[in-house]
Amino acid sequence: MHTIANRQQAQAWNDWEGIHWAEHPERYNAMMNAFNPALFAAAGIQARDRVLDVGCGTGRTTCLAGQRAHEGDVLGIDLSAPMLERARRDAAAEGLGNVTFEQGDAQVHPFPGREFDVLLSRGGVMFFADHVAAFTHLRQALARTGRLAFLGPQPAGPDSAYGRATAALSPFMREASPASRGMGSLLDPARIRDVLAVSGFTGTEVTPCEAPMNFGADADDAAGFLLSMGPTRYNLRDVEATTVARVRAEVRDALVEFETENGVCVPGAVWIVTARPGRATSSE
Repeated sequence: MHTIANRQQAQAWNDWEGIHWAEHPERYNAMMNAFNPALFAAAGIQARDRVLDVGCGTGRTTCLAGQRAHEGDVLGIDLSAPMLERARRDAAAEGLGNVTFEQGDAQVHPFPGREFDVLLSRGGVMFFADHVAAFTHLRQALARTGRLAFLGPQPAGPDSAYGRATAALSPFMREASPASRGMGSLLDPARIRDVLAVSGFTGTEVTPCEAPMNFGADADDAAGFLLSMGPTRYNLRDVEATTVARVRAEVRDALVEFETENGVCVPGAVWIVTARPGRATSSE
């Protein structure tokens, strides 16, 4: 990799949490797939576009972009070697010759100036150590007529569907796991607009989007997945096995409410953010 600004995140996503994502991409994608139509509608990818997928992970959105930009090309960038290995394998299996991946820190990674038509991200932009520096750098990689489209979580309180489903876990979730640090960095639309304005973007729109998040085939399967996820596993690492078993059973019972013929679907909410690059400064 080139220079790394987000060293803590680089270490985390190349450790056990990144490996878990790489080994179970279908589970993590199932959580987010229902938001893809809104994200890609906002991105407006055209056949000949050049697309940069920021924090691409195991490459699902990169591959979807590649299908749309079938006469262009798509680059996915991520810090995680295990996740990128899986991304490359899946893209090859789909026969997507216009999709490539690079391991790097998008906050500082060298991109050819003003090349990309679309900057896309399904949540990866949350994790930057310095959002203004990162978005400024990414804006400089956009064509003057380019566009930014990304997705980020809305705040989820204890009364939300997810809060109710995971209430038994709440007393144990005392700190962020290494890879999840930064997940709450762009929850506030006012902050999103401020960060993008200072970074040189214009016309920012922050639109709410709701969709079902699929956590598993049934309540028992979904409970097992939730307890295997990095933040939960990290916070339960020193908890007695009998207590973990009790909590798992309580989560399973709470998830029954959300069982459907398509699996355990918990209503979720995100922000869909779009913006365009403003005029370059005199120093650029």
